[in-house]
Amino acid sequence: MVVKLKIFSLIIFVFLIGFSSCNDYKKLMKSTDYEKKYERAMQYYEKNDFARAQTVFEELRTIFRGTEKAENVSYYYAKSTYGIGEYTLAGYLFKDFTRQFRASSRAEECQFLSAYCYYLLSPSISLEQIDTETSIAELQYFIEKYPNSEKKAEAEKCLDELQNKLELKAYNNAMLYHTIGDYKAAIVALKNVSIDFPDTQHREKILFTIIEDSYLLAKNSIYSKQKERYKNTIDAYYKFVDNYPNSNKIKEAEKYYTNSLKFIESKYGQ
Repeated sequence: MVVKLKIFSLIIFVFLIGFSSCNDYKKLMKSTDYEKKYERAMQYYEKNDFARAQTVFEELRTIFRGTEKAENVSYYYAKSTYGIGEYTLAGYLFKDFTRQFRASSRAEECQFLSAYCYYLLSPSISLEQIDTETSIAELQYFIEKYPNSEKKAEAEKCLDELQNKLELKAYNNAMLYHTIGDYKAAIVALKNVSIDFPDTQHREKILFTIIEDSYLLAKNSIYSKQKERYKNTIDAYYKFVDNYPNSNKIKEAEKYYTNSLKFIESKYGQ
């Protein structure tokens, strides 16, 4: 019974503290004592109460614009926004900070966090990659601007991850054309992957698939286009062999090459 009474008393105590805190916050928001608001906003931030800190700093941002507190307010407004996970707004606020306070010792940190917010927003590979592309551009800018930054290694790691994501998406899209039998689109898409990502780990598979799709495109083309497309198959074969002479796909590639030669020789005597 005594234990239950203590627990009940503790619950009531916590409730009263929470209620009092809520009332204090409401009173603060109605106040026009902006110095007090600034002080309380900093206290909220230091206690990781980012939601309340953000709300107060958002109001103070206009009030203290052009004053000596402007930098602090803008910085902690951005950091509070980041703390509650509003990464789109936080990314903008960090970027805006670097524009307004270029000489600040916090500019480097904010430049990185702006890029990192877009990194956190980068969606799964099946979705549009606008935030991924934005983050890549911002990370590259950060690395160029701050080549000796302590955050450089982390920025490069994020950059590699995002570029690999774009590469895989482009590769998967190209292979989808191959799977559904749209060989002309597949060839174009696969070549673009090779150009956009010259160091892709899928290069061998790409070059072989271009041979296969070139052959199938030629085979299913009208007669007037077959000769040129079989020649494209032969060219694709030579490129593949030059790059991967020991590939386990060599025999299969030779089959497409041989069949292409036979068609041209039988139809055109060449």
